[in-house]
Amino acid sequence: MSDKLNYLAREAARGRLSRREFLGRAAALGVTTAAAGTLLSSAVKAAGPKRGGTVRLGLSGGESTNSLDPATWLTQVPQNFGKTWGETLVYQSPEDGSALPLLAESWDASEDASEWAFRIRSGVLFHDGTEMTAEDAAQTLRRHADEETQSAAAGVLTDIEDIRVDGDNVVVTLARGNADLPLLLTDYHLVVQPNGGYDEPAAGIGTGPYRIEVNEPGVRHVGVKFDDYWRDDVGFADSIEVLVMNDTTARVSALQSGQVHIINRVEPRLVELLEGASGVTVETAPSRGHYVFIMHCNTPPFDNNDLRMALKLAIDREAMVNQIILGHGTAGNDFPINEAYALFPEGIEQRAYDPDEARHYYERSGHEGPIVLRTSDVAFAGAVDATVLYQQQAAQAGIEIEVRREPGDGYWEEVWNNQPFCASYWGGRPTQDAMYSTAYYSEAPWNDTRFFHDQFDSLLLEARAELDQNRRGELYREMAHIVRDEGGLILPMFNDFIDARRDEVQGWVTDPNHETSNLSAAIRVWLDT
Repeated sequence: MSDKLNYLAREAARGRLSRREFLGRAAALGVTTAAAGTLLSSAVKAAGPKRGGTVRLGLSGGESTNSLDPATWLTQVPQNFGKTWGETLVYQSPEDGSALPLLAESWDASEDASEWAFRIRSGVLFHDGTEMTAEDAAQTLRRHADEETQSAAAGVLTDIEDIRVDGDNVVVTLARGNADLPLLLTDYHLVVQPNGGYDEPAAGIGTGPYRIEVNEPGVRHVGVKFDDYWRDDVGFADSIEVLVMNDTTARVSALQSGQVHIINRVEPRLVELLEGASGVTVETAPSRGHYVFIMHCNTPPFDNNDLRMALKLAIDREAMVNQIILGHGTAGNDFPINEAYALFPEGIEQRAYDPDEARHYYERSGHEGPIVLRTSDVAFAGAVDATVLYQQQAAQAGIEIEVRREPGDGYWEEVWNNQPFCASYWGGRPTQDAMYSTAYYSEAPWNDTRFFHDQFDSLLLEARAELDQNRRGELYREMAHIVRDEGGLILPMFNDFIDARRDEVQGWVTDPNHETSNLSAAIRVWLDT
């Protein structure tokens, strides 16, 4: 049986047998789906990648206002396309989440982790033919760390006191020690650009495997193979095309018809349909991603913590997980950290749906009248249905929520981080510090709940410099309690990442660090046709 199974795996790896056919025959031989999948992955790797062709992605999360400036990337289309033409100093391992060298080939830290030297790789060319230097890398960090920047990476770089170049090294001096700095530099906004992007931040010139050929925001983006690219383990296709498909039905139809090879944000209700479709494979990965409703803590009526608590108690998390994501995730607890993070604070009481207690807080808040909650199909998979379900749940507590459905185009510029109560999502971050620094630190540009809390800020900075892991865990626990009980975050569920691909797409890497294989599917896969 072993010889026959290995033969079938080799045939599948060569494209002579579909994945579905292979799994069916393996099951007939008494092999579990998990074991068969592992064997097939090994066979695919042994067969080696094929080069050529065009990999097409149909992605939600693209708008006419998108820019090539990495500092502005909010949604999936610019983020995924950005990974085809741009690279960061460090990237995150899909296996264990550790920091791995990319444009920085190595790094060293002082004993207290307050000074870091990143050795910049030599011989790497930008798409304009110039060689990337340590000064380009240093300027990139300076631009995103500048006090006047609007970069979403600013929050994770706030402790930087000095950035200097020493030969081939970029030396970063911090106000306090931070053992997580290499992981923070995996942030997808920190694409190294000529002169750091100071001259032309939206020029789209990077060091990635593809150079930009077409850039039509809200419509399509095309990258063609950069002949002088420095690596040979990614970028197997001749070209990449990203088609903006914010409509779920359009994405699924495009995948089934073969118009595109990969789609993102598969709605859980469609998983079974796609699993039964010929030539299609659904890729699922547990994640740090979370679907949320966010309130601005400094804007009436949400500046009243009794009202915020009422709204937190008026949502049924288990029902959300079961009805909206159909079990493809776990219940949240109103702080943005789950078990996927190191030093997760165990034992914090799970907040439960309690209409009576919600009514108590609502009456104590003194608020009367409807509360407007904005939502959109692009907010997260199933966001509109989730908002309506929340409206029904809150009504049991006497809270009237007025659902206002907004158009997808412009949602992330005009609604999110602007309107005081809306649906949103977060893809998670590599560390607790990065998540809190990006979205809850008072000075963070993406503080989308307008959470300004001096004690929280103090704990965040203390935890960042704390090298004793037990003490650091205690600080994170206290921070979680503050956000959970005083913040403007309603977090009903952590979501699995659910993408789908055609069976001719090979080399898919299951990566829990972000959707679409940590936004890198386009450069990791190849076509076996």
